[in-house]
Amino acid sequence: MVKLSENYVTQTTFRVHFEDVPADRWMSSAEQPVKLSLNIDGFHTLRYKMIREPNRVVAISLAEVPYRVENGNTYSVSSQYVADKVAESLDINASDVTMNEAKVYFNMDALKSKVVPVALRADIKAQRQYDVYGIPMLEPSSVTIFGPQETIDTIKVVRTQMLLKTGVNQDFTESVALDLMDGLIRSNVKEVKAAIQVEKFTEMDIEVPIVATDSLRVRFFPDKMTVKCLVAMKDYASITPDGFKVAVDMQQLKAMQPLLDVRLASWPPTVQVINTRPDKVEYLIVQ
Repeated sequence: MVKLSENYVTQTTFRVHFEDVPADRWMSSAEQPVKLSLNIDGFHTLRYKMIREPNRVVAISLAEVPYRVENGNTYSVSSQYVADKVAESLDINASDVTMNEAKVYFNMDALKSKVVPVALRADIKAQRQYDVYGIPMLEPSSVTIFGPQETIDTIKVVRTQMLLKTGVNQDFTESVALDLMDGLIRSNVKEVKAAIQVEKFTEMDIEVPIVATDSLRVRFFPDKMTVKCLVAMKDYASITPDGFKVAVDMQQLKAMQPLLDVRLASWPPTVQVINTRPDKVEYLIVQ
């Protein structure tokens, strides 16, 4: 007990692990070894000895601890912050820790940046007769990403993590994390807010005229395409054939094929098409 109550000076090495690196900076090595001396009694020395060497690590948050530029890509923090962390981990006074150097140096390189749109990944299942209405609104709709030049050049859009919802029957807003490719890219924005509109839908059949798109005078048989679709109840009265367009394969017409392929080329963005008929038509060229 007498021996343990005496003070001992112990030379040791701790590793500083830097956290919260700015999004526009890249650190090739997040850990930096530092040498220090502990002037502590035998009881605390035993506690220190019980810490295995791989676990002699203290974390320094660059979001909380001030750092300064030394030159180029070299930065530093005061060793006193490291001493405080070591003392806290060993339950001793900071004055019992003597750092060999006044500063801890580390390197950070600037990353390339780019502004890209955000795309929502979602699997939303609504209650019967309800569905998502329109395009989800994202806030923010675009973000600045940072990363190596060769990676940034290949990225056109940043997607979110998958948003999963079931049984929805009303509008909702959800925060969704960005998919930053397992740390390959960075962003100051970690998540976006997705505002989803949900409306009650009903089925609707609408007949859309089939017309030729060039100067030829052609009559088609049948001359209308029937489109079965889902329409929000609030839009039901405003949906007209003018919002739809049918495309005819005119190359088949020029080749004098007996039947022409037809397809629905465009429709209102709030309409969900279930099916169309017919997919082929006969025709007559009017002289």
